[in-house]
Amino acid sequence: MIVSESFSEQGIAAYQDEFEEVGFFRNENNTGPVVRIYAFRTQVKDPEVLKTFADLLPHTKYGRTLVFFVNESVLGPVELSPKSPYFPASQKSAVIAKYEKTPMGEQQLELVNP
Repeated sequence: MIVSESFSEQGIAAYQDEFEEVGFFRNENNTGPVVRIYAFRTQVKDPEVLKTFADLLPHTKYGRTLVFFVNESVLGPVELSPKSPYFPASQKSAVIAKYEKTPMGEQQLELVNP
């Protein structure tokens, strides 16, 4: 049953047509907490789908994962920063939602410009 459940779960590949990665940052420090920041272009606005997709992204224990979902107005790559606000202010109006997985594994999705 465990093997059956493992292979029947949807993976990140199930969402490849709905989300396009336009930005990624990972800190170089392997001795401290790992910080991963993603930006994905999407037309999806359903909070459950956004959260389910973000939950599938890599996360390191005691690390932090941030995901920015942006609309179709963002055409090129996004330059993400390791420090707050992480996302360029010039493109902030394109952010649909922000997801965060904290060092303790708590997950939060915030709709910004739905």
